[in-house]
Amino acid sequence: MKDRTNTGWIFVLPAALLLGLVGLIPLITVINYSFFEIFILDQRFWVGTEWYSDIIGSGRFWSSFGRSALFSALVLCIQIPLGIAIALCIPQRQFWIGLALAGIALPLLVPWNMIPSLWLSVLNPDTGLIGRVLASFGWTTDWKLSVIQTWAVLLVMDTWHWTSLVVILCYSALTTIPAPYYQAANIDGAGPWQVFRHIQLPKLQHVLLMAILLRFMDSFMIYTEAFPINAGGPNGATMFLAVDLGEDIKAFNYGPSAARSVLYFLIVLTVAWVFTKGQGKIDTPAPSGGRE
Repeated sequence: MKDRTNTGWIFVLPAALLLGLVGLIPLITVINYSFFEIFILDQRFWVGTEWYSDIIGSGRFWSSFGRSALFSALVLCIQIPLGIAIALCIPQRQFWIGLALAGIALPLLVPWNMIPSLWLSVLNPDTGLIGRVLASFGWTTDWKLSVIQTWAVLLVMDTWHWTSLVVILCYSALTTIPAPYYQAANIDGAGPWQVFRHIQLPKLQHVLLMAILLRFMDSFMIYTEAFPINAGGPNGATMFLAVDLGEDIKAFNYGPSAARSVLYFLIVLTVAWVFTKGQGKIDTPAPSGGRE
């Protein structure tokens, strides 16, 4: 047996230190601020868990939580099946597939802060392509005054931006399926649904969990894309958790905003923990039921 050494940790140490500087220290600072009433950073007064009690007991928090949860659920219900369907339609082992995937991934390269500006210009009824097309069909309603239309714009915008991530993850998993699996299914007369259910879906389980987790975490705390579209309107219909937090920060409510940040962090951390447990159950082989 070879002696085990811990020299590998030396190479991990710079990344751990960097993570501590950019992640752990700000987190500890925010947690500390959440227990104070802060007028200015030099004048803080201890209030304990008062901000947490006020936030959890307020209808404002639960309304924002419900909107964020609904938006994430809609995003997952749209983007995950759509990404799987597009990945299944892409043929394998073709010389042009690399160019096709690069084209599909282009929306991922657009900076987050440019997404709402891009879509606002496209939806403009006077100068935007989509706006002109919709106006030609008689759709002249100001979508910023309609809850359904505003939500539709946000969902379409987010789907355009992030579905390609699901496509790339699913396609990478599908390419690892050996060809004899498909040949055996063809010999057995299996249909497309049976091939998907028994051959392709098991290979997609790991990447789907990863895609669902990434899309949930991003959509649940959406702000950069949502706020410029309608600033939480109409009538607070798009006042998501992150948008609500942004309003507290703009009002210089540092203590409550710090408490909100900690609560949101705990929510996302809990969801990530649940997905980690689910990933572990998939990796754990089922016990054998045969006789000894």
